[in-house]
Amino acid sequence: MGGQQQHKKKSKVVKIDSKKSWEHHIIEATKKGYLVMVHFSAYWCMPSVAMDPFFEELASTNQDVLFLKVDVDEVEVIL
Repeated sequence: MGGQQQHKKKSKVVKIDSKKSWEHHIIEATKKGYLVMVHFSAYWCMPSVAMDPFFEELASTNQDVLFLKVDVDEVEVIL
């Protein structure tokens, strides 16, 4: 293969897909004393989509912060 090789890094942002997942990650972060940053997003919201790379960069450089992403159309109730 003579083309460019793409090395996709594993995301440090945790995608929340259920209320149970939300509760689990919040409890674990609390136990560890981590701050939690949450990106509530939607595929149709362009400012939200534009924020994705910035949120990923923050997650990769802040190891003591838990970064969560919640698609508001997929997980409507988390609290």
